[in-house]
Amino acid sequence: MLKKDIKLPDFDQLPSQVYFRYSEFEADTHASPHQHEWGSLDYSSRGVMRMEVAGSRFMSPPLYAIWIPPRTEHSADIAQAIVYRSVYLAPELCEQLPKQPCTLAISDILKAILSDFAARDVNIPQSEADVRLSQVLVDQLRQAPVHDCFLPYASSAGVSSVLEGMQAVPGDNRPLAQWAAQVHVSERTLARQFVRELGMSFGEWRQRLRFLASIEALDSARSVQEVAFDLGYSTASAFIAMFQRQAGCTPEQYRRTHIRGRRV
Repeated sequence: MLKKDIKLPDFDQLPSQVYFRYSEFEADTHASPHQHEWGSLDYSSRGVMRMEVAGSRFMSPPLYAIWIPPRTEHSADIAQAIVYRSVYLAPELCEQLPKQPCTLAISDILKAILSDFAARDVNIPQSEADVRLSQVLVDQLRQAPVHDCFLPYASSAGVSSVLEGMQAVPGDNRPLAQWAAQVHVSERTLARQFVRELGMSFGEWRQRLRFLASIEALDSARSVQEVAFDLGYSTASAFIAMFQRQAGCTPEQYRRTHIRGRRV
């Protein structure tokens, strides 16, 4: 399927030190590799962000945002529709922010400011109140907990092959031993490779993958139980418990807040 191109910023310099951008991207859209002089925070308030930044792949749910420092090449592939929010920051405002691409945990205050500005279609803060809110936003970003990547990827061929297989079918319940046999290593060796290359266990990576898949699946008419079974859970309660650990709310609460309850 031919992907639609996402329109990139049509200015070479920022119109203001802090600039806000909002859009709703359809499924199967794409932003080709590019870079700019400013830093950017890319966030999906609904759906999962999928980006490649400086050669690393990032997948980020609405609890997090992807930070891209100035002059860093990045691209995006939108598999499922998302509600997109972005904040562009002048280079001088990026000095106290991470020097490398990363995932930032997004506070409720930051989410509320982004939601408010999007609802009022504020691109450039002009009133005194909006300027103050943009300053609060920058302060919140500087305090945001840093995560290297919500769903990291591996460099070795063997682990990469396992990750690609799991991504193709998130509900696949094959145990680690079967995946190890597929790439011709022992279960113990593959377990060590997961921790060394990804910083987490096989089980943790698969749980995060299923959480991201559930974010997209909940944006459909399927029941929570159907989503749970599709993702390999034997009971809806086990899926709900996992989701609540990751998101801090149940799947139905997430649906009401992020999908049915708002369109911003």
